[in-house]
Formats: sequence, structure tokens, C-alpha cells
Amino acid sequence: MVEVVKKTRVLTDATQSPRPEGGWSHAIRTVKDAVIATSTLQDLVQPAGVFDAKGDFVHESVLWRGRALMVPPETMPEPVETLPGRWLWAGVLLNHFGHFLVESSGRLWGIDAVQGKLDGVIFISKRDADEEGEALELSAFHQGFMRLLGLDLPFKVVTQPTRVEVLEVPGQGFGIGALASGIAPFRQFIRSRFAKDIAPEGPEKLYISRSGLSAVRGGILHEERIEELLSPQGYEVFHPQKHPMEVQIARYKAAKQIVSLDGSALHLLAMVGREDQQVAMIKRRDSGASTSIVAHLTGFTGRAPEVIDVIKQDWVRSDRKKADRTSIGELDFARLAGELVARGFLPQGITAEALSPRQAERAIIQVEKDLRRRNLTFRPVPRGVDPATIPLPLRATLSRSEMKEAKRQRQAEEAPNPLNARRMERINRRSVKDAAE
Repeated sequence: MVEVVKKTRVLTDATQSPRPEGGWSHAIRTVKDAVIATSTLQDLVQPAGVFDAKGDFVHESVLWRGRALMVPPETMPEPVETLPGRWLWAGVLLNHFGHFLVESSGRLWGIDAVQGKLDGVIFISKRDADEEGEALELSAFHQGFMRLLGLDLPFKVVTQPTRVEVLEVPGQGFGIGALASGIAPFRQFIRSRFAKDIAPEGPEKLYISRSGLSAVRGGILHEERIEELLSPQGYEVFHPQKHPMEVQIARYKAAKQIVSLDGSALHLLAMVGREDQQVAMIKRRDSGASTSIVAHLTGFTGRAPEVIDVIKQDWVRSDRKKADRTSIGELDFARLAGELVARGFLPQGITAEALSPRQAERAIIQVEKDLRRRNLTFRPVPRGVDPATIPLPLRATLSRSEMKEAKRQRQAEEAPNPLNARRMERINRRSVKDAAE
């Protein structure tokens, strides 16, 4: 009995992390004469949130990511604006696609749960307005997501202390870590609303690629080897960043087998995926971030993805302490092919060659060249080794001929139209001439 009481107190105590099974994450707190405190500091933890009419901090307004990412400001700020009416607190508006999906949407379930009319939805932002008093707007992809939810409410991004006549504060119902599977009301909100009018369109086999993204976003060495492995077996190599969200969703709905490196695209897939789909998630970094993706897919689709971990080592960026979303993974492609065959994503007999140490070395040198303006280097970190114990190595650079060939290959990959194709013909003719010389 004592344990039950203690657990109940933890679930209802908003100074403790929200839980998916119940408690304050499932509740909505009505705050009259609320005051919103904003912050534009670039620190991970922000002095921001909501105060009630008595001047007490409303802990239910805090964003959690394993720990609280908002703390009470030292004093309640003096409001410079007053919003009449009844508004819903949505929390922090994040600009990173994956973090927006997972952390900025987590309170929207309250729109369907509150009783009565709402006058709009309020976000705060870490980004300040360009001019004092100027309003920030939702970006195009933010607005697209809201349209796909069928929401026609006004959205306001608050950038200065604001008083709100009535502020409805839903608990955080979704997020990274313990909330990655979402609370039941949030899952129902997404199922009943999100992308309902988008029909499936596309092939039954899909590979979600990151090879078209900048190296600054992280990835793996020689991802094209996965594309070359899957494409002959009927997989479409799909670059989501090149397509509107509606097209991405149509592809995800249509596919029966999906292979992808871990990343933000899988969060969108989870919101529209089905239990009868088979998903293989290839880990690209030795990090706990993929755990939240697995929980999201499992909680929303009812089926856990096949997790394939064939990382030989992480190449960790010089400005980072450990493997994270900016790291470059070095995969064992021979083992990867075997895993995809064993799990039914490839037919028997398909194999692949592993990268040689020299191939991996040359590839990471090229990544460093691509990021030279940022003055970043990478160090190899084998599995289970503390990156802090490995010094940054001094490496030789690519030869001029190797650099020219790498540049030509990148240009060839970026030739989607006839104009670029003709340009590549000229480049290739120069390559033949160079080789002859």
C-alpha cells in the first residue's frame, strides 16, 4: 500500500518527470491570468515557463527530455502584452524536424480534450524576433504539420513576457526517453487526425536514405553501398528532404518493407505506420537516441522494428564528447547484408564487402574536407571505448587527383536535370582527358 501511494505521488507531482502510464502527463491544468516567461538563451536548459495569478511557477508547463529543460526564472516577469480569451499551452517550438515532431507536438492532444472553445495555441521559441515586438511565425514545415492534423486554430509564437486571460496547460504527452511511446490520449489524437486524407502511393519496398544530407548532420561512411545493395532488389531509394511531407507520408503508407538508418524520418513514419509493415532500422551511431525511435515505432504502430546494429566504430566529431547525431558511423557491410537476408529484407545469396581500413580512412578525410570551414576533425571510437581517451589524430589529406575525382562524383550525384547532365558529360570528358594525360 505504501508503494502504491508513493508511486501515485510521483505521477501527480509535476516537479517529477512525466510518465506514460498516468499522472500529470494525462491531465490539463487551467491557469487564469497566466504569465508566460520567455527566454532566448541558447543553453539547453532555459529559464522559462508559466506562472499562475499568485506568482507561483506552473511546473506542468516544463519540457522534459529525461530531465527538465526549463527551470523557474528567478522572478515572474512583468508582462508587456495581454492576450484575451482562452488559449492552449503547446510549449517550446523547435526547428529541428525530428525534435519538433517528438517534443513540440506532445501537448496538442489537449485540443481535443479540453471542454469548450479555444482561441488559439501558444508556443514559445528559443529564437528571438528580428525586431523588438515583431511576431515570429511558424515555418512552412510547422504549418504543414498542423494542416495535416486538420487544425484551423490560430498559432501564436510568444517572444516576450505575456499575460493570458485563461491558459490551458496539458501535460507533456510525448517526448524523448520515457515518453517516446506517447500517452494514450496523444496516440489517439494522432491516429484520429494526422494525414487521414493522404492515400498510399509508391512501391512496396523503400529505403529511406540520408546520403543526400550534408555531412554536418551526421550519417555513415559510404551509404551508397546500402543503396546499391537494396536497389537491385526492388527498393526505391527515397530522399525525404527532397519531397513535401505529403509525398513522404504517401510513400510510408504504401510500403510493406522499409529499411532506414536511424533518424528523424522514422518519427514521421511512426505517426502513419501500420502493424503489418516490416521496418528495419540500421543503427548509425552508438547512442541511446535510437531507443526512443524504437519506442515510438512500437507504441504507435503496434510492431517493433528490426534493429540492426553492425557498427564497427563511430567517428566522433572534434567538438563532441561522444557519439551523437553528428557522428559518422562505420558499418560492417558484410554483416549488414547477412542481417538483412536473415530478417527477410533481402533474398538468400545476397552479400556485400566490408570497407577496408584505407577506404574508411579516405572517406572520413573527405568528410573533413567537406566540413573544413568549420575546422572539424573526427576520431575513430571503437565500440565500448570512452571517446575522451582517444586523442584527435593527425591525418594525411587526399591527393589532388583523389580530391578531383571525389568532387566529380559528388557533382554526378547532384545532376537531376538535363542541364546538369550535359554539364556532367563535359566533366566526364575532362576526366578521360586527364586520365590520358
